[in-house]
This record gives sequence, structure tokens and C-alpha cells, in this order.
Amino acid sequence: MNKNGRLWAIGDIHGHLTALEALIDELKFRKQDTVVVLGDMIDRGPDSYGVVEKLISLSKRTKLVCLRGNHEIMLERAATDRSAVPYWLSFGGGETMDSYKAKSLDSIPEWHWDFFDRLLPYWESENEIFVHAGLNPDLELHEQSEEVLAWEFFTEPQPHRSGKRWICGHSPQRDGIPAYLGFATCIDTSITDGGWLTCLDVNTNTYWQSDECGNIRTDSLKRVPGSD
Repeated sequence: MNKNGRLWAIGDIHGHLTALEALIDELKFRKQDTVVVLGDMIDRGPDSYGVVEKLISLSKRTKLVCLRGNHEIMLERAATDRSAVPYWLSFGGGETMDSYKAKSLDSIPEWHWDFFDRLLPYWESENEIFVHAGLNPDLELHEQSEEVLAWEFFTEPQPHRSGKRWICGHSPQRDGIPAYLGFATCIDTSITDGGWLTCLDVNTNTYWQSDECGNIRTDSLKRVPGSD
């Protein structure tokens, strides 16, 4: 990351284009910034197609790192094994298909498949580790399983052996407040259930949130009681 750039993390978007656009307009990401999207960009919300288009556009203006969440994994499995399609559709894939105005997965444009193919299982900065869901505290990053990285819930998180703080989404915080434990932070703030989409300034611990109507609010991370 450029020494003058900011480091951002965006939680689970789940097809909520209006909320994503509001944050992009508010924060005005710069070319030297790094923006890490923590996965689950698609499904459940009304405009997964628009979200992918917006992220592709954003990648031309700033350094964008997008992780593979469990919903992207379900989509990719459905694309290679049609017996997996009903399972994906039942977890929000139907809304994704509607946003593409598609009768089959073959209707998803090639440049979107290229986008999905480039998603990462995790990303590491100098002081942080970014994952979609969870992290085995005793394993190096390249040893982590997909099950943990993409599916594990933020129920009993532990410090990672690297000593780096880790940041994730996946586990909805129904109160709309990021769960901050010091060594770990979860910023999925439940946009699909009437909550908020969160973007965290990793270096300052200030976060901005937008709801499905595009309303903005901001605050600073506060430790979960008992996590000191």
C-alpha cells in the first residue's frame, strides 16, 4: 500500500447497490487507497448485477481487493455442478438471477465470471489479515481450510499466531454495530435484515455505514464488553 494511501474494509454487501454507492460517494476512495471487500457481494439483496458492475468500475480507480465469500462459492459450485443450483437459489441465488434478468447461469456475462475467478480466499497487509468468515488461530494462512475461511461463524474467535489483527464479515451483527475484540473485528452489520453496510478505515478504527436507502452514519469502533 502506498504510504499516503488509506486502508479500508467493506463488509457483506449482498446485492445492496444503493448502500454501496452511498459509501463510495461519501468516502471518495483515492487511487493510492486499498479497499478490501470481504466477500458475499451477491445474493439476497436486489441488485447483485449492479454491485459487481460497480466494483469492477471501482477497481479502475483504486486498488480493490475482493475476497471469496460463501455465497460466491455457492454460485461457483452451481455453475460447475447443476445439482447444486437449488441449494444456491434457496440461499439468495434467486434474487441474484433476477438482477441479471437471467433464466440460467449461462446468461451471466463473461466479464462477471472473470471477476469471480479473481476473488481471493484471504488477503494480508502489514498488520492485518482479511478473511470472509473465520481463521484457525494455529495455522499459517496458506494452511487454512475453505470451510473456516468462508463459512465459520464469529462465535469464539481467537488471536492468530501471527499476532496480526484479523478482520472479517459473514456473521451478521444484528444490532448494526461492528464486533470489535481488539485482535479481531467483524463488520457484517446485517444489511440484508434492515441493518447497515459497513466500511471501516482500518488505520483509524473509524467506520461509516449506509442503509438500504443510502442514509449515512459514522462512529468509531468500541470494544465488546469483556474483550479487554
